[in-house]
Formats: sequence, C-alpha cells, structure tokens
Amino acid sequence: MNDNKNMQAEMKYEEAVVQLEAIVRKMENDEFDIDELTEQLKKAQQLLKLCKDKLTKTETEVKNLLQNVAEE
Repeated sequence: MNDNKNMQAEMKYEEAVVQLEAIVRKMENDEFDIDELTEQLKKAQQLLKLCKDKLTKTETEVKNLLQNVAEE
C-alpha cells in the first residue's frame, strides 16, 4: 500500500491514463502471460484508483472555486 501512496504523490493524471491505455492495449492483444496479467491487473487497479481520486479532488476544488466566485 505504501507504493500506492508514493505512486499517487508522484504521478500525474495524464501519466496514469497513458499507462492504463498501454495495459489495456496489451491485454487486448494477448501480450501478457498469466503471471504478468495478474501483476498488470493489480497495477491497473492502483492506476484507476489514482485517477478517480485525482478527478474527485479536482471536482471538489472546482466546485469550491465556483462557489467562491458566485459569492463575490
């Protein structure tokens, strides 16, 4: 889990999406053996969580900014 926190702190949203797209492309082309598939699915799960967390945080920040602008 500590690796996931480090991943979140260092990786940008766009980088995570690029990695996810690469994993999906390789899965669709059957480029992973069963051991790699398991590891890549775990990585994809972490990347998806990272993206979701970043989107949620950004949505909250935008709502707060818009609310502040509306109040001025």
